[in-house]
Amino acid sequence: MAEAEGSGFEDRKPKSDEAHSAFSVPPGMEPEVPEEDQPTSEFARPAGAEPPAAEPEGSAFAAPATYSAQHSPSAYTPGQGFPVARMKESPWQDRMRTMLRMPVDVRPGPELVQRPTEAGPAVGRVLDLTLRIGELLLAGGEGAEDVEAAMFAVARSYGLDRCEPTVTFTMLSITHQPSLVDDPVSANRTVRRRGTDYTRLAAVYQLVDDISAHEFDISLEEAYRRLAEIRRNRHPYPGWVLTTAAGLLAGAASTLVGGGVLVFIAAAVGAVLGDRLAWLCAGRGLPEFYQFVVAAMPPAAIGVALNMTGIDVKASAVITGGLFALLPGRALVAAVQDGLTGFYITASARLLEVMYLFIGIIMGVLVVLYVGLQFDASPRPEEVLQIQQRPLIQIAASMVLVFTFAILLQQERSTVWIVTLNGGVAWVTFGALHYAGGIPPVPSTAIAAGLVGLFGQLFSRYRFASALPYTTAAIGPLLPGSATYYGLLLIAENRLNEGLGSLVNAAAIALAIAIGVNLGSETSRLFMRIPGAASAAKRRAAKRTRGF
Repeated sequence: MAEAEGSGFEDRKPKSDEAHSAFSVPPGMEPEVPEEDQPTSEFARPAGAEPPAAEPEGSAFAAPATYSAQHSPSAYTPGQGFPVARMKESPWQDRMRTMLRMPVDVRPGPELVQRPTEAGPAVGRVLDLTLRIGELLLAGGEGAEDVEAAMFAVARSYGLDRCEPTVTFTMLSITHQPSLVDDPVSANRTVRRRGTDYTRLAAVYQLVDDISAHEFDISLEEAYRRLAEIRRNRHPYPGWVLTTAAGLLAGAASTLVGGGVLVFIAAAVGAVLGDRLAWLCAGRGLPEFYQFVVAAMPPAAIGVALNMTGIDVKASAVITGGLFALLPGRALVAAVQDGLTGFYITASARLLEVMYLFIGIIMGVLVVLYVGLQFDASPRPEEVLQIQQRPLIQIAASMVLVFTFAILLQQERSTVWIVTLNGGVAWVTFGALHYAGGIPPVPSTAIAAGLVGLFGQLFSRYRFASALPYTTAAIGPLLPGSATYYGLLLIAENRLNEGLGSLVNAAAIALAIAIGVNLGSETSRLFMRIPGAASAAKRRAAKRTRGF
């Protein structure tokens, strides 16, 4: 019996001193991982916190009644990204714009178009080529969103998918991050010179189109060679053609507002003199502001001189025609387009540029008008707004105006006739709405400009080119030359309130032109297939902000 008791005691006896440790794990319990070895999450619920209460029914944060967690779609992004449908009939502008509006982590995987070298894509050279192409586009007056789309297309075509281009009024930058652990590579370029040459702009668009196309194999050396040729190309029209076009533009504009043959000749001579004086100031290095001041003086001086001679002509049409040749409609459309597409810094800078140029025109005309009033000139402000309706002559004058405007913009000869037809349609629409229908000028102008933007965008998508050559010159007949001169004349006669009201009306017409062109361009996308429509149902592009 004692032996049995002794045997049981031996079984209950601790085999070592570890059984008496206060830190030993009781039998049947899993050992705890030390806190420093356990990963923490900023989204973990603190110890002792109560679980969140269920949202009441109808709350904006409550899950829908039809939602089921078991049947919910996957919420992760594959490592290779989401596939994008390749649609050869979709222009690269639309494809790149769609991807730019997506966050970086949900963009489709890169679709290598141009074959890189064995060592991989030359990051520095690709970024430099991208910036040079963007510089030519921005300097040519292209909108910031289209410049970013072109830069993004070039970078992706050469294998750099994690790129973020940034465009402002004078600065271009692009950043490439090879991976999440590698250091990003950034480059930037400053736009110091701006010039209007739509032939060069079309050539750059063709280069970007070829780089982003699978049918062409364009190496970096070939792309640099073509870019150098584009920079060296001479303008398609010599200087005397541009000066003659400026005179014909002013003459056609004076006919559009009621002038006759003598007024046509006087307006053309005044515009030619103003153009030559502006070229002289540019050659001496004077800023563009003073060039506009000088260019506005000769047409105003000739108009005042005709008024003082007592000849029975509409002298105000001479000054109005000169204003049509100077109003910065191209810069205004680009500024409003950048603002409507979310590039507010670039839009603000371009609007400031438009304001300075407009003030320069006002100063040049007002100086001449004040001098004329000192010599007992008797301008008749009421005749400015008395425009005689001559439908056939005005349609012909509007088309001549658009034709000469396209030459001043250095457009390709193949696009001049298309934009001339587009401008004629715009003026016919405006005349039918305003003169025949009695609709106020601002909505009539907006509708006519909307047709310009619609047809121009469709033409550009048909030719896979920029929309500027098909829209900018076409808005020429719609520019508020009469309202601008009427306001300046009232200010010169010390009728300040009425004059400022007329200038505000001119500004409203100019904004109606810009907004109408942009709205027409956006409307054109309703008639085109959206690139990547197959994957759009899985994950759509991020919507724009709505003020909150």
